[in-house]
Amino acid sequence: MAVDNSVRVVILILLAVDGVLCAVAAALLLPYRVGGVPMPISAVVAGLVNLGLVWAASYWARSGGLAALPLWTWLATVALLTFGGPGGDVIFGGTGVLAYSAVLMILFGAGPAAFWLWVRSQRRSVIR
Repeated sequence: MAVDNSVRVVILILLAVDGVLCAVAAALLLPYRVGGVPMPISAVVAGLVNLGLVWAASYWARSGGLAALPLWTWLATVALLTFGGPGGDVIFGGTGVLAYSAVLMILFGAGPAAFWLWVRSQRRSVIR
């Protein structure tokens, strides 16, 4: 089934926007607490969502670089959120585990999708 290139572009743009939305939601939910104990579960959920976004993008993209587009937009959004706001407020920061919240977001949020892309590229290089 032939798919028009404009459909591919629209779907990849929507997946990239989903990467941005995933990063914002995960960053805002990162300080979630259960009984006073910080549970940064949103970083793990973001990793699974990113894996799904990259998998979906790989179906529509013709190259591995384009398949990583949702991951790149997610990483760019996390990088932008590390800067303070106009009032000096910060998204990433805190005490205890939350002091390392940006690192947790990058490891658990980008790790699964990056690993899947790496495995996919290794398989393609073996096939060629």
